[in-house]
Amino acid sequence: MSDRIEIFEVGPRDGLQNERQILSTADKLALIEGLNASGLTKIEAGAFVRSDRVPQMADSESLHSRLKANGFRGDAYYLVPNMNGLERAVSVGVKQIAVFTAVSDSFNRKNIGMSVRESLSLIREMTESARREGIRVRGYVSTVFGCPFEGRITAHQALPVIEELLSLPVEQVSIGDTIGVASALGVEEVIKPLVSGGSVPGIAVHFHDTRGTALANALRAFQLGVRTFDSSIGGLGGCPFAPGASGNLATEDLVYFFKEMKVETGVDYQSLCETSLSLLGKMQGRIPSSRALQAYQANCEKNSVWDS
Repeated sequence: MSDRIEIFEVGPRDGLQNERQILSTADKLALIEGLNASGLTKIEAGAFVRSDRVPQMADSESLHSRLKANGFRGDAYYLVPNMNGLERAVSVGVKQIAVFTAVSDSFNRKNIGMSVRESLSLIREMTESARREGIRVRGYVSTVFGCPFEGRITAHQALPVIEELLSLPVEQVSIGDTIGVASALGVEEVIKPLVSGGSVPGIAVHFHDTRGTALANALRAFQLGVRTFDSSIGGLGGCPFAPGASGNLATEDLVYFFKEMKVETGVDYQSLCETSLSLLGKMQGRIPSSRALQAYQANCEKNSVWDS
């Protein structure tokens, strides 16, 4: 199964915004540069959102300015929910943004205060404005497989939203299992129609591991032709609207899994794990949900040769 995948690291934004502890800008800078040094070139660094609602992202302007000053060599993306957020991103010279909607109206209203249809209209306006500024846009679609308020979401419900987002000037659309309820069969039901339409290069997948199915879903997506996978360092993240929801698919688990499948990731596994442990050491005893990282740490403590 020799091939290559691209990993889109979402930990510095999607992961950290769900953590109670707020890291300093210096610590975030060290994290992002460490991730980049390990081989991760596309990193979601922050978000231009209201600081009173998401205080963990309040330093996104200064973070981006410091990344630029340090000559950051990767692509730093920032989540932008509205035109005000876009204006803030433009003001500090951001060149990559992410926009988002959901399949479920209930989730969308709870999250950003508007219906799916209203958010798609806004996204169209935002992508056109971003294109005029020379900014690349990535799109997210949440609750593709299930919603904490409306229950199961079918492919029939999800595909029109995904396809509409793909019709806009976006470089990629990330298909999200926001609350971790997807199965390999559900992934197939959503991805297969998109594959037949020739949209695979513009598709990524974003799985949460709430029920332990994220790697199985990633494998099925890979088998169907998807080559971009979102993941989060240490498995950080989660959904504040989904009781019991754990974090994102862990980057360490994803890299280890595909490495052992002889699929190239471009990521140095040992460097990644060391970056993860350095981060977690600053987070007041935060235990990683990544099984691969837990094993790496244990093997290092016992001087095992396995992960050396």
